[in-house]
Amino acid sequence: MPTIQPAELWIESGRYDAYGKEMLRIKDRHDRDMLYGPTHEEVITDIFRNNISSYKDLPKNFYQIHWKFRDEIRPRFGLMRGREFLMKDSYSFDLNEEMAKKTYDLMYETYFKIFRRMGLKPMAVRADTGAIGGDLSHEFHILADTGESAIYYDKHFDDLNLDFAEAKNLYAMADEMHVPEKCPIPVNQLASRRGIEVGHIFNSGLKYTKAMETAVMGSTSEKIYPNCGCYGIGVSRVVAAAIEANHDEIGIIWPKEIAPFQNIIINLRPGDAKCDRLSEELYAKLPDTLYDDTKASLGQKFSIADLIGIPTQIIVGPKTAAEGKIEVKNRRTGEKLITPHSA
Repeated sequence: MPTIQPAELWIESGRYDAYGKEMLRIKDRHDRDMLYGPTHEEVITDIFRNNISSYKDLPKNFYQIHWKFRDEIRPRFGLMRGREFLMKDSYSFDLNEEMAKKTYDLMYETYFKIFRRMGLKPMAVRADTGAIGGDLSHEFHILADTGESAIYYDKHFDDLNLDFAEAKNLYAMADEMHVPEKCPIPVNQLASRRGIEVGHIFNSGLKYTKAMETAVMGSTSEKIYPNCGCYGIGVSRVVAAAIEANHDEIGIIWPKEIAPFQNIIINLRPGDAKCDRLSEELYAKLPDTLYDDTKASLGQKFSIADLIGIPTQIIVGPKTAAEGKIEVKNRRTGEKLITPHSA
């Protein structure tokens, strides 16, 4: 979908003046008002109404992976809060509210599973619908000390191996939704931490379809305004959040599921025939492997490997190479072992 959008779509939905200063407003050569898209609800609703006219075509779910721009007042932490960011967003259209809630629940579970497959520990919290609108919203957060949002949640979450059904039933609220006197769990069972938002789902109801006169014809020729949902994952922010939640004082500790490489071979003495032969043999055999054959010092090699956080370090030195062995270090635990290279 287009990054530059015509302002008339946003005026039609009622959001052009309501969205705020995060929206970058511009004019084209004909002096028409345009904007750099912070989100695409208006565009997708316009696409829908120009192409779909019958209830038989529902439900529909459209998605894209695309760059967005929001004129943030204070960009920080690189990818965490940048003005321009990569997002996976999708938009659903359902025949009625009941079907829309089923789609919402399906997307809720799907997003949870996506973050779990990334090796992350997502927490879905009830949140304000904000500028998107609607009556139901959940944010997906990764807990980290550098997070912007305060999260209140049931301490049982910390003990979970994150079964979806268990996690969904635990209390979790963003700070603006948490009301202490109405909290259903005891104070001694309540925890509070910072969270980094990496995904957001909304049930926006008829907000866009009614405002933009987007309807389909029903089975008895009646006009039906579809119920909408909006769903987004901050692709570039997930990278930053994964690092903030998985690091120590010396560098990154990548979850295996999203590590840029699974292994790094550290040749301690490039030019040594046995070290070179064993390192190159391993490099040819192992997939998803980075090979450090630089002339840097031993200290630099180890520091760089720890800094970039590849899960498994395979260390090839002259002594172990002479014995046909390698040293393997687990970056997360720090555990080391000497093993035959064939293992």
